[in-house]
Amino acid sequence: MTYLKSLTYRMLYLVGFFIISCKDENIIKKGNAVIAIQPYRDFKQTDAQFIHQQIQKVYSQTILLPGIDLPQQAYVQIRNRYRADSLIRMLRDSRGKDTISVGLTHFDISTTKNGIPDWGVMGLGYRPGRACVISTFRLKKKNLNEQLLKVVLHEIGHTQNLPHCENQSCLMRDAEGGNPLDQEKEFCTKCKQALRQKGLLFNE
Repeated sequence: MTYLKSLTYRMLYLVGFFIISCKDENIIKKGNAVIAIQPYRDFKQTDAQFIHQQIQKVYSQTILLPGIDLPQQAYVQIRNRYRADSLIRMLRDSRGKDTISVGLTHFDISTTKNGIPDWGVMGLGYRPGRACVISTFRLKKKNLNEQLLKVVLHEIGHTQNLPHCENQSCLMRDAEGGNPLDQEKEFCTKCKQALRQKGLLFNE
């Protein structure tokens, strides 16, 4: 079994279970969850299909939507990037409360962080929330799919109320403006325990 395939089964098995098991009224409730993979038109169809296939292997209620235009109202012309928080708001409002929308783009995205009004990020998801957005702009090209999958898992984790983790090998580690994805392996023991305390299951 390849590393990527192993990672997919270990990490996504968890994601599928915690999405349908959460009790919080702000989180998708058991039995109703749909993960909607929403590529923007700039995003490669093959990359969108890859993410859809990996998620669908362990969570059948996953759909791949047709590409949509990046909204111009989220565009920051001076930096040639898009506001991730604006994209999330539009994704969230475009679908029902039983859907987690995962926006995918190759363009650079940003948000306000650490007092910096336009901080570039690989992805963004709120805790809890119903949408997240991921960009490949800051990912390494030599292992793009592996890095992309990890960021998708990280941001879906945030939508299910998982915070950043101090463990350097945990998928919920804060990137802090860099790209430590190659150091991240799986959810750490602390994050696993936090999930179990919520009645969530984890595939060892």
